[in-house]
Amino acid sequence: MPALEMAQETGKIVSWLKKEGEPVTKGEILLEVETDKAVVEIEATADGVLAGIKSHEGDVVPVGRTIAWLVAPGEEPPVEAPAAAPAARAITATPSQVAGSVNERPGRSQTAPAEAVQISPKARRLAKEKGVDISKIRGTGPDGTITSDDVLKAAEAPAESVASALSAVARLMAERTTQSWTQVPHFFLVRDVEAGSLLELRTKLGVTVVTHTDLLVALVAKVLTKHPKVNASWDNGSIRLNPGINISIAMAVQDGVVGAVISNADKIAVSEIAAQRKELTDRARGGRLKPADVTGGTFTITNLGMYNIDAFNAIIAPPQAAILAIGRISDRVIALNGQPAVRPMMTLTLSGDHRVIDGAQAAVFLNDLAEAIRVPAQWIN
Repeated sequence: MPALEMAQETGKIVSWLKKEGEPVTKGEILLEVETDKAVVEIEATADGVLAGIKSHEGDVVPVGRTIAWLVAPGEEPPVEAPAAAPAARAITATPSQVAGSVNERPGRSQTAPAEAVQISPKARRLAKEKGVDISKIRGTGPDGTITSDDVLKAAEAPAESVASALSAVARLMAERTTQSWTQVPHFFLVRDVEAGSLLELRTKLGVTVVTHTDLLVALVAKVLTKHPKVNASWDNGSIRLNPGINISIAMAVQDGVVGAVISNADKIAVSEIAAQRKELTDRARGGRLKPADVTGGTFTITNLGMYNIDAFNAIIAPPQAAILAIGRISDRVIALNGQPAVRPMMTLTLSGDHRVIDGAQAAVFLNDLAEAIRVPAQWIN
């Protein structure tokens, strides 16, 4: 089972597209795997024959566990030794607790702390969003793992009281704030820019073909060539300068957000960026993203302008060093030559990892990007 996302723990087999014993070629689609965020097509990594399928449709499999083999014609898959039984967990309980746990799974205390409970990442996120106490849920997944369906069923049960519901909301807000903003030393910068030239260029290039996001991907990629540290990553305690500029675009999918990647965005035309972005969007909406579609990003753009959001702060996607949040383009009154004037404006918010770039470096990048937006025709064709 491949790891397709950060912090992924399991993957669900959706379907096998090849049967056992069939020959396959490198790059051919073997199966579909569902992660927390999307259904991903898994390609064969080499030529061979599919053999020894161990996991079938509907199975939820831990990352790294063997699900099948690719063997040479006539070769048999290796025989694996039976898996060792998992070590029993230490439980401290009173006699009454032991007596009352006859119907519980062996090895799990009914009051186990949240961090000790076996639960999928998607289910954990749902539990936090809905204020569900996972220590009170009986998991129906492999080895008693709590699934998203288990959480949804628990959330449908009547709340104990209004007070408990309010406390759950308060706890969720506190956890989100802590988890989102204490992962790395961070900062964010805000810059308002006039977007009139961006609108004009989009009209020239074709309204139905190129979006504002496409233009911004192209401009950001060009500006990043001048600022390699903003395009860098924090890797095992040190800064790694990435050789390519691969722009990850945040896209909403069912139950989450994925970062679809446009590779070498600084070296391709806007029309190619638009074509790739449309293809990635269609695959994301259809739940058919491939591993290559969501890996290798070096800088992320997230645009909520279409939701009428003026400005917001985005969370960095490690190991990337920065993420750009884009608000909507709207008419605002500004001072122009000492007089009030109405201009189409947009707000850009840059979040940065202080271990890689400092505020001054980030500010210069943001100012260069604002200048590129003011005269985009000088930067892109």
